[in-house]
Amino acid sequence: MPRIGSVVQLDTQHPPYVVLGRDGLPVEPTVAFLRDLSLGDNSPLTCRSYAYDLLRWFRVLWFLGVEWDKAVEAETAAMVGLLRAAANPQRRRSNPNAPRPGSVNLRTGKRYLKAGYAASTINHALTVVSCFYEFHAESGRGPVMNPVPVSQARRQALAHLDPTEPVPVFRRSRLRQKSNQADPRAIPDAMWEEFFAALNHNRDRAAILLYVSSGARASELLGITPADIDWSGQLVYVISKGTREREAIPASPQALVVLAAYLDAAGLPPAHQAILRARRGPDRPLTYWAMRRVIQRVNEKLKTNWSLHDLRHTAAERMANDPNLTLVEVRAILRHTDLATTGRYLRARVEDLFDALQTHYNRPKVERSIPAGYDPDDFKAVFGG
Repeated sequence: MPRIGSVVQLDTQHPPYVVLGRDGLPVEPTVAFLRDLSLGDNSPLTCRSYAYDLLRWFRVLWFLGVEWDKAVEAETAAMVGLLRAAANPQRRRSNPNAPRPGSVNLRTGKRYLKAGYAASTINHALTVVSCFYEFHAESGRGPVMNPVPVSQARRQALAHLDPTEPVPVFRRSRLRQKSNQADPRAIPDAMWEEFFAALNHNRDRAAILLYVSSGARASELLGITPADIDWSGQLVYVISKGTREREAIPASPQALVVLAAYLDAAGLPPAHQAILRARRGPDRPLTYWAMRRVIQRVNEKLKTNWSLHDLRHTAAERMANDPNLTLVEVRAILRHTDLATTGRYLRARVEDLFDALQTHYNRPKVERSIPAGYDPDDFKAVFGG
């Protein structure tokens, strides 16, 4: 399918992004939808994500020669079929010796990403297209029929669902992909020391320790400034991804000591600039992709496949399984909306199971004995053996 059209960022706030068509002009139906999305207090990154999904949808329509307001379920099926069969360009690897997509790393037990699009990506694309047509149907500017199939039984039940009750299970609507929620992948304690020892600079050590002690998300921690650090209170203030409010998160004493050593050597930036800086080239903040590359260099050295988000999983699992912390306290630290999300980390760890099983295997066998004064034949007649 031709890669025509693009998504560009605008100087305006509503919308912050726009989809350009084959002629280089904005695709008008998407402009109104993205403007409404941004006015609904959605973040600019959400608008950007929706814009790229709409660009993919319009590329399918342009390839098939179908007007957007004439699309039916057949065009939606064509998009799903394309995503199921196409290779994800984000999964391309230039190294011929790179692990095969979808294979399992023998050291970590984690599976590498598959070459194609994930089921959750396809479902997200369907959701965006469905919302796009619902918006135009409600505003009277588009077709009445939504080309994306929906499960009416699920919609009716969720519309009146008590938030305290579990979500009922319904049959997936047509074209929706089966998507299983993966278990959190935390770095085991036995491998953590090896992982930390592979870091070769105090900037990287400080960032990793802050991630693991606070459970902060990658983008949240990269934005902290000198004014966001409470050294005496051992707190770091971040702009939370969910609420976009400035919130305090804990930091371990070790993380603050290493951070202080890094700042002592690199110098303290101005109060309004990020404290984690690039080490090479012009002075600039450390980006997400640069921090991701730090993890990749460690993986290349250790033959592992840990990710930046695994550090948050590691922090969450350590806190959730700490007997001195309640699940409500862990939820507050991680800033989860739902307590059930925090509960996913409350599970037996492999290393704990190993120690418990070793104790079980090495426990001496209990020898049967008969108290004095009892006849062994009577015991045998009553209990057998």
